[in-house]
Amino acid sequence: MAASEPTAHRFMDLRVPEYAYMFGFLQADGHLERGPGQKGRLTVEISVRDVGILREFQRLTPYYSSVTERTRSTNFAETHISATWTLCALAARSRINELGLPYGRKSHTIEPPRAPVSARDYVRGLIDADGSVGITKAGFPFVSVTTASEAIGAYIRSYAQQLTGAERTLKRNTRDGIYNILYTKENGQRLAADLYYPGSLSLARKQAAAGVLSRWVRPADMRIAPQRKRWTKEEDRVLLRLSNDTEAASVLGRTEKSCLIRRWRLRNGLTASTTSQ
Repeated sequence: MAASEPTAHRFMDLRVPEYAYMFGFLQADGHLERGPGQKGRLTVEISVRDVGILREFQRLTPYYSSVTERTRSTNFAETHISATWTLCALAARSRINELGLPYGRKSHTIEPPRAPVSARDYVRGLIDADGSVGITKAGFPFVSVTTASEAIGAYIRSYAQQLTGAERTLKRNTRDGIYNILYTKENGQRLAADLYYPGSLSLARKQAAAGVLSRWVRPADMRIAPQRKRWTKEEDRVLLRLSNDTEAASVLGRTEKSCLIRRWRLRNGLTASTTSQ
């Protein structure tokens, strides 16, 4: 499906790639604000360098909306020019709210949409708004995303795992309680190639970065680390019942060190029964 001719009837049909992307971006960077009576507005404010994506949102929306620019001082730059897309139409706001963008503060409460959605376009919207695509200081390709929402983090993790086979454990960082999900090397390449496909709606700079990732080749002398085997609830029960790391390692097909560490974590309440080890 394409969204070349937006209509009120099809607006935010998340099976359409452009709308799936747009909704992911709005969940991460948009703000729904209530006003008196039925008034209110949806706004997205980003750096003016990315104003092109707001123009696309304006084109995709069959209701009046505006894109404005402003210059201000910040803690990071003497002058910062931002662009803001504003949409006030009640019908449009109601549709977006029903799909899963709440009014007011929402970083911890947003969840994947309650409607059929073009998954990779939705994930790309989240990453364009709250993620990064590029090359690390060590020269490795990477795709990363930050989110305060456990449901969103789990969705991205599940999508990437099905695509790459890479498992990630969700854990909030201690500084600000945010989930930081990172994929590097071949996993980062596969994810970037899948999300930023030719012709996809995206931030131009991240589309370009995804192209750079595709050119990375693993050095011949760089070892490929094996995928970690996840612990299951049944394995945890066996491990705790046997209380002998040598015997548990033999029964479970794991190393004694792995059994020792897992048992210590379980007994000290430092891990859930589905955490990787």
